[in-house]
Amino acid sequence: MPTPDQLTTDKKIAVLIAEGLEEVEALAVVDLLYRAGIRADMIAVGQSLQVTSSHRIILTCDRLLAEVDLSDYDMVVLPGGIPGTPNLKATAPLVEEVTARMRQGRAVAAICAAPSILAEEGLLEGRRATANPAFMAVLAEHGARTSEASVVVDGNLLTSRGMATAVDLGLEIVRFYLGDDAVEDLKAKVVYQR
Repeated sequence: MPTPDQLTTDKKIAVLIAEGLEEVEALAVVDLLYRAGIRADMIAVGQSLQVTSSHRIILTCDRLLAEVDLSDYDMVVLPGGIPGTPNLKATAPLVEEVTARMRQGRAVAAICAAPSILAEEGLLEGRRATANPAFMAVLAEHGARTSEASVVVDGNLLTSRGMATAVDLGLEIVRFYLGDDAVEDLKAKVVYQR
């Protein structure tokens, strides 16, 4: 986490980490936010700060969900992965917070399979969104206006397609809070090429 003198904003982001997540979808976002000076806390939704990804990589989180109030965060980020996404969806306090946030117009980001959680909760009706190709039908069935763009920004909702678009999602979150110049600076620092 950036030290107080490295922070460029007082905004703080919660990245929700469940057993079986796709680790790059979380870590690429956390890395870019760190580099941009935005506080990003990795919040474990289970009982341990150590969480094993779908590829058996162990992540050590900052806090447990039971220890935090997600409403204190400016944005929550839902990484995908299987069984990470079903494990997020099975976490009632998380689903309640995301539902409240979406209804209040507060910021939520979801990538890969995770946008399906929002769709199944009825939160994407009429909204522009994207997801992993295997989950696009779920979004469409629940009234989302789907797109195959790497990241779709619809107001305070940011969605993305998968592991290979995680950097794009991280950059769009930086743009959301710090603007275009910060994104261009960050792209140069990480040698982003497209």
